[in-house]
Amino acid sequence: MTAALLDWPQGTFASEVKVEGEKLTVVREVDGGLETVSMKFPAVVTADLRLNEPRYATLPNIMKAKKKKIETVKPSDLGIDVSSRIKILSVEDPPQRQAGVKVETVEDLVSKLKESGRI
Repeated sequence: MTAALLDWPQGTFASEVKVEGEKLTVVREVDGGLETVSMKFPAVVTADLRLNEPRYATLPNIMKAKKKKIETVKPSDLGIDVSSRIKILSVEDPPQRQAGVKVETVEDLVSKLKESGRI
């Protein structure tokens, strides 16, 4: 939808992206195999899971991360106002529910509903 609104070319579900000068080549997986699409910049490209290999943390790096100090910064040091912008006007309990009535027959139910003005 973004590509249609901007009137740009699009490459969806990209598993491989190559930039060659002013052109962009997108390889994507379709039911019949791989499809290669070339387009000019600017373009909208969406990624498939196979586009990048995830990085996994190694045990030595995890141990190093545990030893690192975490710096604590107050919002006022960054010039951020965190005061509440919500004003509570009133707080009330919901109205109490009335007790239900058991009826024996369908006719009793219909008459009770007529008395209460429901039907």
